[in-house]
Amino acid sequence: MKQSQGNDSDLLLVERTRAGDARAFELLVIKYQRRIQRLIRRMVRDVDLVEDIAQETFIRAYRALHQYRGEAQFYTWLYRIAVNTAKKFLLEFKHDPVVMQAALRSQDEEDETSQRLSEPISDETPESVLAAKEIATVINTAMAALPDDLRQAVTLREIEGLSYEEIASVMDCPIGTVRSRIFRAREAISTKVKPLLEHQSGKRW
Repeated sequence: MKQSQGNDSDLLLVERTRAGDARAFELLVIKYQRRIQRLIRRMVRDVDLVEDIAQETFIRAYRALHQYRGEAQFYTWLYRIAVNTAKKFLLEFKHDPVVMQAALRSQDEEDETSQRLSEPISDETPESVLAAKEIATVINTAMAALPDDLRQAVTLREIEGLSYEEIASVMDCPIGTVRSRIFRAREAISTKVKPLLEHQSGKRW
């Protein structure tokens, strides 16, 4: 019910934008900007590109607003544009070694999603904090190493909390493909994290 109300308000803002109310679209940007930037940051792993891709996403959304019919949630439609825009940027920069190195080095320690992923350790000791950072680094590295389609699927599910149906809509593929991609992504990340957890569980602090 709450989600439906949210989409109703989005639809109203879309209609106001189509009628020439520029402020209405600004409200949509304000509402979704952080979520779109967070999604893009997880996809491209290069903070220098995040702002450009987010801006391009909203420009494309504005230009394509006449195509939005309200069948899907507005944010699902917007995420799809963000994913496609990020793919375009990735293709353009894929063969640029400077950009790729920057992407691999990119670690946002204030990223709330990284903190959430690195909370298996509850005691706030210097050792546990260091261990949590090590796990977060391994997870981030493992995600960065995933093929684009797997990384996008697991990001939309685990970081953004989208349903399998919504991810299928965003990625324009069958729901079975989404499940397969998320399973393979989790397996790949687990393979990298498991040895670290086993090593740390054997330590005596």
